[in-house]
Amino acid sequence: MHKDIRLHGIVGDQTEYFVTVAGNEAYQRYFFNIVQADGQLRIFSPGNELVITPEGINYQGNGGYFCEYMFGVDQPPSDFAKADIINRLVMYGVRPDSVGTVRFSDRTSGSEPFDTIFFEGNAVCNYFFFVHSGSLPQKLKQQQEELVRKLGKFIKRSEAVGEERDDILIAELFPLLEDDSAQLFMVKLINRHHREYRDLFRSLYFRNKKIADHDFARLVDIAEKYRIDRYQQERIRIDVMYRRPSNKRIVDEYRSILLACNAKGEISPLDNARLTRLKTLSVRNKIPGALFYTLDEMINKGRSLESSREHDYIAATREILEGIFFREINIESRIDRADMLKLIRAKKTAMEERDHTFDKLMLDASKKCDEKIRDGADPGLLNGFSYVITYLDRFDSVSNMISQLAFMENVRISEDMLSGLLEHKAAFNNLHEECFHALFIRDLFSNAYLGNFGRRKVKALMEGLVAIEAHWSTIEALHRQLHEIDQEERISIALLEHVRERIRNFYSKFSTRSDQEALRREVVEELKNKKQITADIPDRLFNETIFTIKKEAMYLHSLLPQIIAERNVGLREDFLENSGLDRFYVEELEREYYERNGLDFEDLYQIRKGLS
Repeated sequence: MHKDIRLHGIVGDQTEYFVTVAGNEAYQRYFFNIVQADGQLRIFSPGNELVITPEGINYQGNGGYFCEYMFGVDQPPSDFAKADIINRLVMYGVRPDSVGTVRFSDRTSGSEPFDTIFFEGNAVCNYFFFVHSGSLPQKLKQQQEELVRKLGKFIKRSEAVGEERDDILIAELFPLLEDDSAQLFMVKLINRHHREYRDLFRSLYFRNKKIADHDFARLVDIAEKYRIDRYQQERIRIDVMYRRPSNKRIVDEYRSILLACNAKGEISPLDNARLTRLKTLSVRNKIPGALFYTLDEMINKGRSLESSREHDYIAATREILEGIFFREINIESRIDRADMLKLIRAKKTAMEERDHTFDKLMLDASKKCDEKIRDGADPGLLNGFSYVITYLDRFDSVSNMISQLAFMENVRISEDMLSGLLEHKAAFNNLHEECFHALFIRDLFSNAYLGNFGRRKVKALMEGLVAIEAHWSTIEALHRQLHEIDQEERISIALLEHVRERIRNFYSKFSTRSDQEALRREVVEELKNKKQITADIPDRLFNETIFTIKKEAMYLHSLLPQIIAERNVGLREDFLENSGLDRFYVEELEREYYERNGLDFEDLYQIRKGLS
């Protein structure tokens, strides 16, 4: 039975290390020495060495390093295509050749500063390892090949890496060496500053998926205190948000659908409907768009799954940018309103189709603009391109704000944001009358996933903006109205959750007036104790909650079993149109019903497929 010894310490101002040595003779051999003057720790075995210095690590011999994949870590397509591979493994001396396969080498020595380790690898935790074993070949490249064969599959799939369970890693890895006299050396490096930032963000985000201003200020303080750069902050936050189970389910399903499409070489209408729904859900769940962009790019691997024929909106973009902006005689002239409107509509279509060709064309245009100015063109050329970028940035800003208002719960819009929205609205309508409504509102109100509160907020927003422009109202009044709807939404969500829980546990029958009054008193008292409300609940909201729960019960116990048995799409759609329940809410009920009853989700997709 093997034994293991652990050394623990801190080097520099932020790096914590855990050195674990496992083997049957681990207690009988020297394996480290400390150079006090240089602040170094040297871990060694015959032929292998790893030195931890205040700046980073130096290594030679066999072994490598591994970490859990997170946003920003380079992931080969071969790893990405396999859902069970969750960790990155890099062996010393391995290089890819011209055809993409890896080649092992005897040149395995090197060094890595801590900044690089936590930038290119996991931002919080990374592992290094090497092995001493008489059963390994003499040549280093053959040792590396043998270690990959024995340990690689487990390392790349082990959940213990992300959980930082060194005991499990050692217990699973050591027997794979198939040598009782072997010694396994493993060094875990922790960035203590990043870990503190991650742990605080995770505790705040996992609590309710939103972070109050005063809590976010705590995150800002940590980042400023430890000088954590913005990119590391972003990738840590994205990684935490991805790992929330409800978010992970959406992203993983998006990935699995894209992988299946990639295998087929096309995206079918059903697949596209699923992807679109998942994207809408991602907005509601505040999942970063960067995750989806990364998935699209990695799976497409530089090629589109669509037809090779260029779409009309891309052709129009290319024509405006390359023809008017760069090649015609008046190349330095400004793009006119009609051209600008075509570009904005092309960007909107590209976003809906998840087509990144538009963004690549804009990037190419930016580079060509810089090159022309460098080669002597009028610097005023940059002003024309800035005009385009300003409008596209306006589009992104408005699109994100209105999408959040429409599809997210508990979203607050400030007076400054409303003031900016008025400016954006005027700018878009300057391109074409009613342009703002056509770009952002018209399709939104026909979206089946727009819920009751989202519809109310967007309607109030548009009516309020019109009233402000006509000098009938003020930004302050509109802000107050949106805040009131937001407060009502918060109360409605809390009320539905608590009333449903009470009915499940205490009120099997709640049809009588007296039962409902008792239920209301208890719920109001509970919500007040939790400081979720400060005043009594309006009769209308409580009655709507009771009515919602009754409709939910009717759907789950009567209609849904019939819909499933008969595959009755029409009955489901009729309920959705006439019940007044949000489609998001009903789909969540359906998901819980299928999970609870062990049903095949593919049947549910078939029922939904024509409705997105």
